[in-house]
Amino acid sequence: MIKIALAQINSNVGGLKENTDKIISFIRKSQKQGVALLVFPELSLVGYPPEDLLLKKHFISKNKQFLKSITASCIDIAVLVGYVDKKKDKIYNSCAFISDQQIQDTYHKIVLPNYGVFDEKRYFTPGDSIRIYEFNGYKFAVSICADIWENKMLRLLKDKGLDFILNMSASPFYLGKVSVREKILSNAAKITKSFVFYCNLVGGQDEVVFDGTSKIFSSKGKLVACAKRFKEDLLIFKFDKKNNYLSKKNKVIKEEEAFSALRLGLFDYVEKNKFKKVIVGVSGGIDSAVVAALAAITLGKDNVCALIMPSVYNSKATFRDAEKLCVNLGIEYHIVRIDNLLQTYIKELGSYFNKNKNDKTEENLQARIRGNILMAFSNKFGYLVLNTGNKSEVSCGYCTLYGDMVGGFGVLKDVPKLLVYKLSHYINRLMGKKTIPSSLIRRPPSAELKPNQKDSDSLPPYNILDEILKLYVEEDKSMDSIVKLGYKKVLVKKVIKLVDSNEYKRRQAPVGIKITPKAFGKDRRMPITNKFSQ
Repeated sequence: MIKIALAQINSNVGGLKENTDKIISFIRKSQKQGVALLVFPELSLVGYPPEDLLLKKHFISKNKQFLKSITASCIDIAVLVGYVDKKKDKIYNSCAFISDQQIQDTYHKIVLPNYGVFDEKRYFTPGDSIRIYEFNGYKFAVSICADIWENKMLRLLKDKGLDFILNMSASPFYLGKVSVREKILSNAAKITKSFVFYCNLVGGQDEVVFDGTSKIFSSKGKLVACAKRFKEDLLIFKFDKKNNYLSKKNKVIKEEEAFSALRLGLFDYVEKNKFKKVIVGVSGGIDSAVVAALAAITLGKDNVCALIMPSVYNSKATFRDAEKLCVNLGIEYHIVRIDNLLQTYIKELGSYFNKNKNDKTEENLQARIRGNILMAFSNKFGYLVLNTGNKSEVSCGYCTLYGDMVGGFGVLKDVPKLLVYKLSHYINRLMGKKTIPSSLIRRPPSAELKPNQKDSDSLPPYNILDEILKLYVEEDKSMDSIVKLGYKKVLVKKVIKLVDSNEYKRRQAPVGIKITPKAFGKDRRMPITNKFSQ
């Protein structure tokens, strides 16, 4: 029997000293528990993704210096650590195999992903050989993330008599990713006829969230152990090739999964960038309610400030719900009416606009006044402004540039509108009471920038809109293929036109948390000046 441990840690990109300290603390914890072989995630020493830090020569050299400190701490334990290796003028996404306080070997990642949020071919040179090791009577191979996703790599390990494969990963989260990973890892175990130990990074890094969920699969492809989701964890497993292990099943609830990802992404962005408090514009609508509640739960009520900024177009009901929400959450809130500011704008611009009817100009002025007020509070008190726009609205440009698009971090940027509603119900169940008022959830969504306004005046019903957006934005379906699925052509054409014509807005939106297979930003990089459509 051998004790193998997966150290699922939350690394800070560029935080070489703090990452080293954390790695050493997990090594010491494992030593005390008799672990013989300890695995860390991909690039755990430097954080993932390090992006253009990799173009700094002194960053590469410092990462290798810190690796020496880790190596010195490996007494009576073998450790696999992810770091950046350099040979001549080439750098590699690497794993150091350390034992007896020496780097016994270095493995270079072979399969470099270059899609979506991945950009590894910009920086790394691929490795050219697999590695097979023997340790304490066991035979194993090392792989890094995407290496285990390709069958051609797995065939190289087939019939090698391996007891297990150790895979160190930095695999970003999106809804449904758990089942995708499980199929890949189960397939790897079956093809190689060996156990698979999968150690994944955890934590938020800008728009990307890593969920951890490290796993162990038997040689028959059955899940036998799983680490915590969205939290640091040390998964210790007593491995004996003669034993039969019971399979384990994990139940995944979509709203819970989304909530946990958003919570981790928000917490790490605030904590790692050293913000003390956040501020949210609370309108009495569903989006700002979910953001405010999520912030209060994640950061603590004392670290959240809300601004309610009503105008003449806001109903008494929405104003009442906005106040009730803040009281229910126990957060600090202030009421700043924008009527006088709006009238001042209109008066000063009146000589220019007097021959024209009121239109989106006056509507957008209200959004921009609110954006200015939020940013003023941010500047004065050092608060991080949380943007409340959701993916459905951002997709269609149903948002005001320099208005409700302001903010330092977009919590719901990749969350479709219908999922926002599901999250509101989940939050109320989690809190054990109707923290988000029922009247707020039931009310038809509206920007309330003119009398009797509703989102449905400008957009299709969200149950239809979200489906079309998923097909067009996330799955890259053409207009004709979407129409063939039963949607009206005139409606599909309208949605596609809205998406295509508002790329310029999305380029200027704040960074936000990715939770779907294809988010705006690194996942989807469309040209702003673009004559191709449908």
